[in-house]
Amino acid sequence: MKKIYSVEEYIEEHSNFSEALTLLRTLILTTEVDEAIKWNAPTYMVNGKNVLGLGAFKNHFGIWFFNGVFLKDTHNLLVYAQENKTKALRQMRFDSIEAIDKNKVLAYVKEAIENQKLGKEIKATRTTKKDITIPLELKAKLDASPVLNDAFKNLTPSKQREYCEHIDTAKREATKQTRLEKIKPMILNNKGLHDKYKNC
Repeated sequence: MKKIYSVEEYIEEHSNFSEALTLLRTLILTTEVDEAIKWNAPTYMVNGKNVLGLGAFKNHFGIWFFNGVFLKDTHNLLVYAQENKTKALRQMRFDSIEAIDKNKVLAYVKEAIENQKLGKEIKATRTTKKDITIPLELKAKLDASPVLNDAFKNLTPSKQREYCEHIDTAKREATKQTRLEKIKPMILNNKGLHDKYKNC
């Protein structure tokens, strides 16, 4: 992915929606937000806190509201970014410039700014090892092997969670046992379940 250094450059890169993105940007900049490029996209902040961002994709574009969960959504314009994955993030999507209602968009933007000033935000929670529930089948294997148990404890919480979910989501006992045998050498080698797909 090409590194973007300015909002103008971002808009140029998405030429199919450039007019619409410029319109949204102009609306947003009528408020008191500060504009920056973060995560390779235009982001708008109040008092250094992320409030919203612009995003363009192949078939749609829109506004990300970082704490959109607190918006009243009177006009039913918001969608979950990723159902069951994002807690606070909401997205206002459009597929054409004609779909943009300037007054409604501005009302949502202003509400998001006010919410941020009021401190309405979902803090990112870091899970700790205590939060991990080890399935009984995996616990039995760990209890039976001190070496495996030590190796498991040395894994990061996210890797531990991946293994626990992998065993827990198997519906049949036979599948659980097969998975247990498969993950044992990976745990001993301090590897995560999905490591081979990362950093590709």
